[in-house]
Amino acid sequence: MKIDSTAGEKFQELVALMARLRAPGGCPWDREQTFDSIKPYTLEETYEVLDAIDRRDWSGLAEELGDFVLQAVFHARMAEEQELFSIGDALDAINAKLVRRHPHVFGEQTADSPAAVLRIWGKVKAAEKEDKGTADSGLLGGVPRALPALVEAQQIASRAARAGFDWENPEQVLEKLREELGEFDQARRNASQPEMEDELGDLLFVLVNLARFVKVDPEQALRKTNAKFRERFGYIERKLAERGRKPEDSNIEEMEALWQEAKR
Repeated sequence: MKIDSTAGEKFQELVALMARLRAPGGCPWDREQTFDSIKPYTLEETYEVLDAIDRRDWSGLAEELGDFVLQAVFHARMAEEQELFSIGDALDAINAKLVRRHPHVFGEQTADSPAAVLRIWGKVKAAEKEDKGTADSGLLGGVPRALPALVEAQQIASRAARAGFDWENPEQVLEKLREELGEFDQARRNASQPEMEDELGDLLFVLVNLARFVKVDPEQALRKTNAKFRERFGYIERKLAERGRKPEDSNIEEMEALWQEAKR
């Protein structure tokens, strides 16, 4: 595989720029940042990458990926200043991990399907944790609790399914969904806030499992629905503005009619 030498040179330039910004006489804002203060920006850049992909904005994606890479360089620079590790250590770690976790590509094992690859990854990751003495306590112990709830649900459900704790087909998941919907409705009739919260959580978890069965990423599905809602509601606002009004000056009947127009 041919490696683009200019990409390596440009990456080194970025590393040098970050070091200059953090050095004495550099940028006051960059110099005062810490791992914790930069975390929100790391998350923000992640979602901006996803947004560019959703919009198929390829020039925008190139820019956002640059911002995304900067986050890794920024964190690594702060670590190097504290003599914790360097960006080179981070690159060594990911290069070694890619080779180690793909024995079906770089070694003697074989994998003829994505499912087979996932099984290999699971075994390799488990062995890695054993070597480090950080083996998970239980099958779900390795799923970080700090993940966004939707992502955590995806990982929990997938791990349980790989162990055989799963429905057999989507129809069974739909049946469970109807059951949970009935339980939520009963909680609503009881006017019990704790029950409603509990049952709504169950509903969402079943929906995550349904998405897994039909091979739809629920995060991406919801992001697309959010974008669709933004577009249609924006249409309502524009049409009302043409009439000299705002949504708060309108009523549900008028806005619903405009919503149907937007759908068409």
